[in-house]
Amino acid sequence: MKLDEVKSALKNAGYAINQEKRTGNNTGSQLRLENGAIVNVWNNGNFNVQGKNTDEVNAALGNAPKGTIEVKVEEQNNKVFVVYGHDKAARNNLEAMLRRWGLEPLILDQLPSEGQTIIEKLESNTAKVEFAVVLSTPDDIGYRSGHEDEAAYRARQNVVLELGMLLSKLGRKKVAILLNQQENMERPSDIQGLIYIPYKDDLEKEAGLTLAKEMVSQGYSIDVAKI
Repeated sequence: MKLDEVKSALKNAGYAINQEKRTGNNTGSQLRLENGAIVNVWNNGNFNVQGKNTDEVNAALGNAPKGTIEVKVEEQNNKVFVVYGHDKAARNNLEAMLRRWGLEPLILDQLPSEGQTIIEKLESNTAKVEFAVVLSTPDDIGYRSGHEDEAAYRARQNVVLELGMLLSKLGRKKVAILLNQQENMERPSDIQGLIYIPYKDDLEKEAGLTLAKEMVSQGYSIDVAKI
């Protein structure tokens, strides 16, 4: 706003100007108002309000002084993708824990298909999250052909597939694998640097705090002091 525009806006809002003077280096003008506010108006059209009653004077001048920095507060992303196999009890425990933290778990079989294939559904929903939690539970048994003595528990194939897609989509730092009964489990991938969080019986007690800290490091708002 130019000086004349500022003076006109103040007059229309009922503010009396007690004093007007040019700044020392002649780069603008200073207006002292009857209510104690001071309005500095520069030749380039920027202005600010100082002194008393600044909020009401700013409102009279449009409530967003030209030249000031506008800070946009983005809505916190509280969505987190959840992958699981056959252990629905573990899935339910994880979902309940995440909701207590104020997060919104996205679970594939609870989401509308909208005519999409499973892969398309996964791709469209992972675009909404900044983190994923993969439940790796001992649902299957596998071994090399002819080596039955190497039999070990492993996660379901869908879990391994979805884990790979999530790693590709989000990156290693944004995918945590909750590994149940790790001493008896074949890890779903030999990729280095994955976030494995082991637990045996109590998912929340044994893995909750570590998971929360990983998510906080990626920008999620969780009060870890209450966990």
